[in-house]
Amino acid sequence: MAINAIALYAAVFFLKDNGINPQNDGWLSIIFLAIIFGLINAILRPILMTLGCPLIIITLGVGTLLINTLLFYLTGIIGTRFGVGFTVTGFWPAFLGASLSVL
Repeated sequence: MAINAIALYAAVFFLKDNGINPQNDGWLSIIFLAIIFGLINAILRPILMTLGCPLIIITLGVGTLLINTLLFYLTGIIGTRFGVGFTVTGFWPAFLGASLSVL
């Protein structure tokens, strides 16, 4: 969870005002957002990877990046419902945020 929190903080910090707008800047909100991100990855990622297996094979792994982008975007939406999330204004900010949060 600590690694997720640091990765999400880095993604939101570097892309702040460039497509990702956080609701709160506090560490408590980042930790709560990391819990949401971990739950989404634990529950939805295996399902999406299994269902998207043909897409992942056809695109030689690029489909995995799309699934990560979707999960990052979904984390922002769910976090916003709880008041700790962030808004993403397009595909590319979500893609870059997902790429930074996976590192």
